[in-house]
Amino acid sequence: MADKSTPQFQTSLVWFRRDLRCFDNAALFNALKQSKSVFCVFIFDKTILTSLPKHDRRVSFIHQSITELAAELKKMGGSLIVRYGHAEQEIPKLAEELKVDAVMLNHDYEPQAILRDEAVKQALEQLDCSVLSFKDQVIFEKNEVLSLAGAPFSVFTPYKNAWLKKYLTEGSDFYTRPYPVDLYTERLSAYADTHIPSLNEMGFDASGASHSALSGGMSAGAALFEDFLSRINRYDDARNFPAVKGPSYLSVHLRFGTISIRHLVREAINCTRAATNIQGAQTWLSELIWRDFYFMILHHHPRVVEHAFKPEYEAIQWESGEQAEVAFASWCQGKTGYPLVDAAMLQLNQTGYMHNRLRMVTACFLIKDLGIDWRWGERYFALHLNDFDLSANNGGWQWAASTGCDAQPYFRIFNPITQSEKFDTEGKFIRRYLPQLTQLDNKQIHAPWKASASSLQSAGVTLGKNYPYPIVEHDVARAKTLARYATVKISKKNAP
Repeated sequence: MADKSTPQFQTSLVWFRRDLRCFDNAALFNALKQSKSVFCVFIFDKTILTSLPKHDRRVSFIHQSITELAAELKKMGGSLIVRYGHAEQEIPKLAEELKVDAVMLNHDYEPQAILRDEAVKQALEQLDCSVLSFKDQVIFEKNEVLSLAGAPFSVFTPYKNAWLKKYLTEGSDFYTRPYPVDLYTERLSAYADTHIPSLNEMGFDASGASHSALSGGMSAGAALFEDFLSRINRYDDARNFPAVKGPSYLSVHLRFGTISIRHLVREAINCTRAATNIQGAQTWLSELIWRDFYFMILHHHPRVVEHAFKPEYEAIQWESGEQAEVAFASWCQGKTGYPLVDAAMLQLNQTGYMHNRLRMVTACFLIKDLGIDWRWGERYFALHLNDFDLSANNGGWQWAASTGCDAQPYFRIFNPITQSEKFDTEGKFIRRYLPQLTQLDNKQIHAPWKASASSLQSAGVTLGKNYPYPIVEHDVARAKTLARYATVKISKKNAP
């Protein structure tokens, strides 16, 4: 039975952000439980949108998601107020208009979002309006998983072990119990103006969105998850091969909260207990725990947004000048001459998605083959990835650069050719994005410059014309990288 005791607030406003769903939503549930009347709002925040390209797929994904959210809230008796403006202005203005007693929201852990939320809170306090924020997008946050000494972890495996211990100590579903929003939906209030600004009204190109394979919304997230559950037992192996349907493809839905992390973890735990699903589910659960780990790192070490987690690595001298700019442009455009790297970058540029194995390969190539500062690549991914999440993107790039917490050793340098041979053995992924290499055989396609002139001619490949020569020689680059990182070894050795 629902607790129908007298609510604390007369009227509340729920501010949706990274939680675009009307089920198992901490802020929405608490607002409904604690208020007699609840309005809901989403802000297309100009502060964020003005810096994005006009064909940004993520804006289309969000638009689809809030359109579905609005329809579902209407079915439940409420509505979604949608505004296009600056959140610091729009939320207080709406709160004053509706005469709300409280604004409810879910935590955001990114530094800029924290500043925004604090500005909104201060403005609302001037209106004598309470602000309540809740944990929703992670299982454990901030200081909830600490070492025995009470310190935050900086290495993943002990963090994971402590995470699992805490989770299992309280019972299998204590931390993943859903918030039963449906118990209080009669408290939702409708708003007269239900207009949702179109992509065109906000200055974005809607034509590309209609042809995008990226589907937003709760129903799309649920369908993807059901599909993934049917093959989760193969995840531990299949996830490494970009030509195979191995990943869950849920990262963008997690990013914008169209699916509940509690539901995913609960199902992952259940699958680990099923004899046929153990390894795949355990591996996927680890990936979800990595997500919590990086959120925790960002909370305790916000400096990682601009600086290496390990300060000594700031001593590294990265390539600079025109030559570095040209090399970076070749990497961005998928014109490095290394087919797996180029196919991966073309996948990103054309779809906004990149396979996780290839994120590691391309990042390592930029940093350790081209000697370019990891921050350049991090910014490029931030602009182009549909599922861009600051904590995970930063963590992944610092892992590849060996500058981050629990990062790969600096001397571990991926060979782009052997990575290609191992994880795209038949060249299926390469051929999908580099059709000009289709006629090369399964050995030649990984390193076209090694093929004979006659083989290249018969395959219709002209190096330097329809496919570039390698812009760097891997073995030479590897030696330069080891020397570059030796600076860190020397500085650590000479440290007092």
